Amino acid sequence: MVLGLGRFGGAVASELVRLGFDVLGIDQAEGRTQYYADTVTHTVQADITNATALRELGVQDAAHAIVAVGSDLESSILGTASLDELGVPSIWAKAISRQHGRILQRVGAHHVVYPEHDIGHQVAHLIGGRILDWFQLDENFALVETVVPGKLVGRTLAESRVREKYNVTVVCVKPAGGTFTYATVDTKLTAGDVVVVAGETAAAEAFARLG
Repeated sequence: MVLGLGRFGGAVASELVRLGFDVLGIDQAEGRTQYYADTVTHTVQADITNATALRELGVQDAAHAIVAVGSDLESSILGTASLDELGVPSIWAKAISRQHGRILQRVGAHHVVYPEHDIGHQVAHLIGGRILDWFQLDENFALVETVVPGKLVGRTLAESRVREKYNVTVVCVKPAGGTFTYATVDTKLTAGDVVVVAGETAAAEAFARLG
């Protein structure tokens, strides 16, 4: 169940369908429900803040519900509260600020996401050239994708002692023109390889800056 079919909600609903889920998309604007009618399993025009309307649509039977409304704080909060009232077991909600997120948690959201904040952090980490991708797993733990540092080229992971020296674990390696494979102690790194490392955020980012 996706409440709100703006850019964020529409993208979530469409991707869930692509992944094989049945999705009901609900929005107060008829134009949005019509726009996604061909890509989302079902779309309905309804007031997402009205618990009675949501009950009639069977929202209470959904395994997961995503409140994708952000800028309309009233709709976001009331929609989340309505889902909680209906007993939806897994409620995800989009927030535009930490204060907004705290309110959503108080009215029933089990998971709060901050798309603008998260993509801003990601872009900041990507700027500079060596970090190809970056994903924060926890407050102080990240996955970083980067080109293998020159000082490690021609050596196996056992020989380079990456974990001991840099406090990160090489999770997988992709040779130039190849595909990702799991890394082992016998994996030999070559120039142009792309590696994904996991570790405390500062350590992972420092590894990507080795050059």
